[in-house]
Amino acid sequence: MVRIPIPYGRKHLEAKVPTANFIGSYTAVLSGEPNFEKQKELVRNAMRSPIGSPRLEQLVRDKRSLVIIASDHTRPVPSKVIMPLMLEEARCGNPDVDITILIATGFHRATTHEELITKFGKEIVAREKIVVHNSTDAASLIKLNNLPSGGELWLNHLAIEADVLAAEGFIEPHFFAGFSGGRKSVLPGVAGRTTVLANHCAEFINSTCAKTGILENNPIHRDMLFAAEQARLAYIVNVVIDANKNIVKAFAGHREHAHHAGCSFLTEKTRVKVPDADIVITSNGGHPLDQNVYQAVKGMTAAAAAVRPSGAIIMVAACNDGHGGQDFYEHLANANSPAELLQQINKIPRNATMPDQWEFQILAKILCHCSIIMVTEQCNAAMIRAMHMQYASNIDDALELALNIKGKDASVAVIPDGVAVIVERAPTWVCLN
Repeated sequence: MVRIPIPYGRKHLEAKVPTANFIGSYTAVLSGEPNFEKQKELVRNAMRSPIGSPRLEQLVRDKRSLVIIASDHTRPVPSKVIMPLMLEEARCGNPDVDITILIATGFHRATTHEELITKFGKEIVAREKIVVHNSTDAASLIKLNNLPSGGELWLNHLAIEADVLAAEGFIEPHFFAGFSGGRKSVLPGVAGRTTVLANHCAEFINSTCAKTGILENNPIHRDMLFAAEQARLAYIVNVVIDANKNIVKAFAGHREHAHHAGCSFLTEKTRVKVPDADIVITSNGGHPLDQNVYQAVKGMTAAAAAVRPSGAIIMVAACNDGHGGQDFYEHLANANSPAELLQQINKIPRNATMPDQWEFQILAKILCHCSIIMVTEQCNAAMIRAMHMQYASNIDDALELALNIKGKDASVAVIPDGVAVIVERAPTWVCLN
């Protein structure tokens, strides 16, 4: 028996795979620095030698205002390390600069006060001016030039009106933007609803270039870059983190050059060659990314790239926040089948994209390719089944169910953290239209 820990919420569950079935476990080669002070030094050193940009202290000199875009509660960005250093350097360059921290919620729910404290610590929340972006608040948005795709570009007025716009974040493989971080702080981070919907249209999600680890010719990335340019995003601090959420390496500087350096570094560390498998066990890397089914789709895409057609994915995710989006849930629950839903989505033009359409589109694609067994004891089993997936309260039961589907001799691969790897194979589910 092979025993492998799988991230789940704030703990790990153990996958016990019979040796005869096991073909391997596939992880990113990332080892971070657990010491908090040493993590700070990694970030500080990157900020002292920014890539393609002056230092932050130089950018804010003689400027009136600085807005720092920060990721929301769904992202494991080590803001307690990054944000104090950005604030310190900005005020070193200009003690009087007016600073606002703008929370990039994108299309997610608002970040709560308690979540802000968890993210930044009590001192920053009590002392700093923090604004949570709301993509549906028209009064807070300004319209700029249209995106390359033709969609309207609406961005939070605080970002546009700032003398200097900066962002903190982290870089990880992303299932349709190629990589997170960099330009993504602006779009979808602080963009209006109309803009996010245009950028996440069915046509772009169907693009073979809109997938994990791909930036070149990726239409979603192209729109995001344009939005960051229009917003005059001047400076970023992005980090790469390991499975324990410790900082591995930091990148600071120009929105594109520093981000590209981070993506290149990450690509070398996260590409894995996974043999075709009948069953793939994976996760969303634990808290906070596995808090709902919506976010868990990201980890599923890595497994879907490795599983054989008609195989089974065992997705381990706490889902303590339920489905994660009412539109996401209802479109799946109300569909007679994933294939029927996919046919409907593919007829929707760019300018008519629905909320959460991209997420139920990708999940429907995967479900047309294979079975999904969700492992969680923290959300409703009936909800999981209504979304055309199967339910198990533990990994043992899920594996028994998967072996009943595929046969007792089925091959089993394990990708402990599905959002941390780039699987080196073009997944057949991407091409389903």
